[in-house]
Amino acid sequence: MSYFTDKVVVVTGGSEGIGRALVEALLKLGAKVSTCGRNFDKLYQLQTHCAGKPLFIKKTDVSSELECKSFINDTLKVYNRIDMLINNAGISMRAMFAETDLETLHRLMDVNFWGAVYCTKYALPYITAQKGTIVGVSSIAGFRGLPGRSGYSASKFALNGWLEALRTELLHTGVHVMWVCPGFTASNIRNVALNKDAEPQGESPLDESKLMSAEECAAHILKAIEKRKRTLVLTANGVQTVLINKYFPALADKLVYNFFFKNGKLAK
Repeated sequence: MSYFTDKVVVVTGGSEGIGRALVEALLKLGAKVSTCGRNFDKLYQLQTHCAGKPLFIKKTDVSSELECKSFINDTLKVYNRIDMLINNAGISMRAMFAETDLETLHRLMDVNFWGAVYCTKYALPYITAQKGTIVGVSSIAGFRGLPGRSGYSASKFALNGWLEALRTELLHTGVHVMWVCPGFTASNIRNVALNKDAEPQGESPLDESKLMSAEECAAHILKAIEKRKRTLVLTANGVQTVLINKYFPALADKLVYNFFFKNGKLAK
């Protein structure tokens, strides 16, 4: 028996990366899982890999309110309740704001912020009835604006602020609200990050082999959920960035600039 045994857990964006690692880990811990993604083939591959486990999949674009509502309603039809919602679905970007088509920023807000809002709105009555858990997978970019990721940073700042407000509203209901900031984690998010024209980059500017694995990240997230933590900031660089930005913001400006720029041009 584990903390997650027989709990119904909804994970958005579960077809790859941190989301997939969360789905696989939860199933091993005895949870009943519902997940969604935009690519049905990847969802089907996940379902095949987890054959025999209680896993419901549904092709869903979380930027659509109607699709989010349908996903939550179908989950309820399958499992009759929802104990936890992990808002993990997200996309990134890599482009200077001055050169960026505004559609890139709209898309980031629609997926990263509104996707979490939509799913939470329709799942909230059922999570409240179970005194359950709501999680937002945010980013260090939700504490510190990152160059080349202006829209991504905006979406994650919005997510953090909204979850903090929601946590306060639900303080005496028994519902646990938490946001987690993984830092740089090995996943596909940078390969599909949007460029200035709102098209996928197709490559990662970082050495993915040196980053925290999605599986390790998922393990930290699930441990934090079990301990009912308020926030979780991962990786030494992530913790350092948040602290320096809080107490020495001018220094943080210089350090972040030096990290992301080379010879005055965006390098990461």
